[in-house]
Amino acid sequence: MHKPKEPNKETVVRMRYFTAVVERRPDTGLYVGHVPGFPGAHSQGETLDELNRNLREVIGMLLEDGEPDLETEFIGVQQVAVA
Repeated sequence: MHKPKEPNKETVVRMRYFTAVVERRPDTGLYVGHVPGFPGAHSQGETLDELNRNLREVIGMLLEDGEPDLETEFIGVQQVAVA
């Protein structure tokens, strides 16, 4: 007797979004980034694309240990004018 195929079990992937602060080091030319308040969530790269890939990899590894206990909450950036 023919056994019917089981329906495809699709894996539901929940995307997580984190804000990274990105700066460029003048001494090395590398882009460096970190997620404020997320211990260990930092990396660098020669291009912004490489930095993004590296940050995704680091954050993915950190999330394997469970939900992060964020130490701070990113609010935004401000320009400060000084005369």
